[in-house]
Amino acid sequence: MSINSLYQLYSMRLANSAALENARRLLFMPDLLNYWLTGVERNEVTIASTSQFYDPKARCFATDMLRRFGIPSRILAELIEPGCTLGRLLPRLAESTGLGAVPVHAVGSHDTASAVAAVPARGDGWCYISSGTWSLMGVESAAPVIDEQSYKLNFTNEAGVAGRTRLLKNIAGLWLLQECRRAWAAEGERFGYDELMQMAEAAGPARTIVDPDDFLQPGDMPARIAAWCGGRSLEAPKTKGEFCRTILESLAHRYRDVLEGLEGLTGSRIHTIHIVGGGSRNSLLNQLVADVTGRKVVAGPIEATAAGNLLVQAIGAGEVSGIDEAREIVRQSFQIAEFQPKPESR
Repeated sequence: MSINSLYQLYSMRLANSAALENARRLLFMPDLLNYWLTGVERNEVTIASTSQFYDPKARCFATDMLRRFGIPSRILAELIEPGCTLGRLLPRLAESTGLGAVPVHAVGSHDTASAVAAVPARGDGWCYISSGTWSLMGVESAAPVIDEQSYKLNFTNEAGVAGRTRLLKNIAGLWLLQECRRAWAAEGERFGYDELMQMAEAAGPARTIVDPDDFLQPGDMPARIAAWCGGRSLEAPKTKGEFCRTILESLAHRYRDVLEGLEGLTGSRIHTIHIVGGGSRNSLLNQLVADVTGRKVVAGPIEATAAGNLLVQAIGAGEVSGIDEAREIVRQSFQIAEFQPKPESR
């Protein structure tokens, strides 16, 4: 992806950037916050693993590759795992906040890593969808899955909490609905999300399924969806409710495609889909996912990223024994909803 750090640094190299030439240390944004709190320079592994110069098998930076691109590996800091104790709050912060010299623990700095840590799953046979503007859908794996099929399907292997790998795929999520809402607001019609869901439910089944990943750019989303359908001789949605229903059903179908890819890559059947994050509040989408995939959907917690962040700190502090206990705490602490496939959809 063009946003990945490798391309940003390589563009600086091609431009003979003085900043890159004179840089002493590369800190990703969460690492920078940790540095401001403690004065300790480290690269936390879950955020580093999205840089595209991280070796997910060796769980270290791919320094040989960086050298081939002329990017100085000297700027990289020591990699640390989530839960690692970085140090204590700097004296001036300890005094000004009144907190004292409290310890600072690294967390799953990538938001999806923290969200996955708070998935209230048991055992095996489950996958997750971190649902919001983007949908991040994947499984926890003991080791990276790197082969021709994972390359063909465009899956990524990112570092997770407790030494695990997040084998996942990025999907354009509720972004499409957000952009429709924005377009209608610009025309003077403002709708809340609950109202849009009521309209989508009243619209009935979608007549056309679109590919959500074809709509990554902003701008008049209803017109773009209509044009996409017209260009393929498909029936376009007409009412606002039909647009909303088309988006939700299309996401459910995309999730089914990715689910099949995950099962093929891992060789294991997935029986439960955990949906966490803000999108887990969308009960219509949750039910559609259950119906289209034929799998049980467990929705919640909504604030999975914050919960996972806190629980990894608790693991680092020795208050929680590990990821299994953390997930048990989530199950006991948050409202979780279950959605079963309707009989007629099986």
